[in-house]
Amino acid sequence: MGVFDLFKLSGKTAIVTGGGRGLGAQIAEAFAEAGANVVICSRKLEQCQEKSEELKSKYGIGSIALACDVSKLEDVKKVVNETVEQFGTIDILVNNSGATWGAPVTEMPIEAWEKVINVNVTGTYLMSVEAGKVMIKQNSGKIINIASVAGFGGTNPEVMDTIGYNTSKGAVITFTKDLAVKWGKYNIHVNGIAPGFFPTKMSKGLIEKGGDKIIGNTPLNRYGSENDLKGAALFLASNASDFVTGEIIKVDGGSSAYA
Repeated sequence: MGVFDLFKLSGKTAIVTGGGRGLGAQIAEAFAEAGANVVICSRKLEQCQEKSEELKSKYGIGSIALACDVSKLEDVKKVVNETVEQFGTIDILVNNSGATWGAPVTEMPIEAWEKVINVNVTGTYLMSVEAGKVMIKQNSGKIINIASVAGFGGTNPEVMDTIGYNTSKGAVITFTKDLAVKWGKYNIHVNGIAPGFFPTKMSKGLIEKGGDKIIGNTPLNRYGSENDLKGAALFLASNASDFVTGEIIKVDGGSSAYA
């Protein structure tokens, strides 16, 4: 197999949660360009439909868009079942759907805490379990969990006063490593990506509030671009990473190197 062939996804099927916009859309595009069929799902179906149609037209791959609240088991089961019905398999799962909430620790409503944990942690668990059942039967699969550099430790409250989000992403990091250990015997690779700051709808408020500090603490002196996550995601989804599991790849412009 040639080196470039290692990165091809022809004949593979991927589910990308939260794939209608932001980082999820970037990952979905990378997979489609590499030849994969892509299932895009989130609570906002219209955005997923637009991205799905764009990928089909641009790359000639198979794609469907589905509504899904990843914190609800019935929604998750529906996505998995419809993916298998449409494409016959699930080779790649990207757990990208996420939620955040900014507030001082003593002022964060319990409802906000529960929402962030339910989407970021429980949603990652439910999607992994249901897609994993398919992967276990076929004795192969790639699961990629989108964590964050905020999950590795504390953050300056002047920039990120988001204790629920940080906690949830720390949980995703540990979940990734533990699931990799437990499912390695099924030839299922479980890895994560920890992005730094990318301009998205979710990060807009943080960037407006602490942009100077963010850039000042990023050695490459810029935010992530619309292409900067594609390479890491494609590597972890493809045969190029067949001896990699339990790993968290930081894509943060070097910001975590200060720690």
